[in-house]
Amino acid sequence: MKVGQRVPSFELLDQNGQAFKLDDALGQGALVLFFYPKDETPVCTAEACSFRDANDDFVKAGATVFGISSDDVASHKRFADRHRLNYRLLADVGGKVRERLSVPRSFLGLKDGRVTYVVDKGGVVRLVHEAALSAQAHVDEAIQMIRSLS
Repeated sequence: MKVGQRVPSFELLDQNGQAFKLDDALGQGALVLFFYPKDETPVCTAEACSFRDANDDFVKAGATVFGISSDDVASHKRFADRHRLNYRLLADVGGKVRERLSVPRSFLGLKDGRVTYVVDKGGVVRLVHEAALSAQAHVDEAIQMIRSLS
C-alpha cells in the first residue's frame, strides 16, 4: 500500500472472537492499523504498550487504533490481557490481510514486517510508516498524521 491508495476491504476476528469489518469502521473516523510481527516479543510489546499509552490521544483526535499480527485469537487475548491493551488486536492468521496490504517481510524475509498505516475516514491511506526496530516512532508518526487530518 502506498499513500493515496484506498485500503482494500477485509474482515478479521479480534482478541475476543468478535468480527471486525473494515467497511463498517470506515466513515466513523480515521483508523490506525499497525502490523507487528509477533505477540510477546520485546519490540512488539514495546510498540503495543506505546499505542496503549497514547490511545486516549488517538481517540481525542478522532481515530481508532488496531493492532494486527498473524497470531491467533487466543494469543491476542493473552497478550491484550497481560499488557492491559485498550484497543482491538486483529488475528490475521495465515497473513492474508498482510499480503493484501503488501506489508513487507523483514530480516531477509524471515519475519513479518512492522508497518503502520493511517487511513482516513474515506478509506484512503494517508501514512505508511515502516521501521522494524523503532516501536515509538510508529506511534509518534501516526498521531502526528491523525492530528493533521483533524
